[in-house]
Amino acid sequence: MSSLSTSDLASLDDTSKKEIATFLEGENSKQKVQMSIHQFTNICFKKCVESVNDSNLGSQEEQCLSNCVNRFLDTNIRIVNGLQNTR
Repeated sequence: MSSLSTSDLASLDDTSKKEIATFLEGENSKQKVQMSIHQFTNICFKKCVESVNDSNLGSQEEQCLSNCVNRFLDTNIRIVNGLQNTR
């Protein structure tokens, strides 16, 4: 992948700079979502899965994971709605 120097970026017109900024904001948002998903997956797995010796989850593990994920999603939806309401 090639990289752009500071002088290359400085020579871009305003429209191109805005497009790049918008693209980077989108990529940063995607990264934050991926990091959150990884984090809650790790938390829920540690909380709910007792053993990895079996390839199948037990019914209690499945229920725990489902509840954990749902709580995480509900919390994030509430946070996003709260942030949108403060704007």
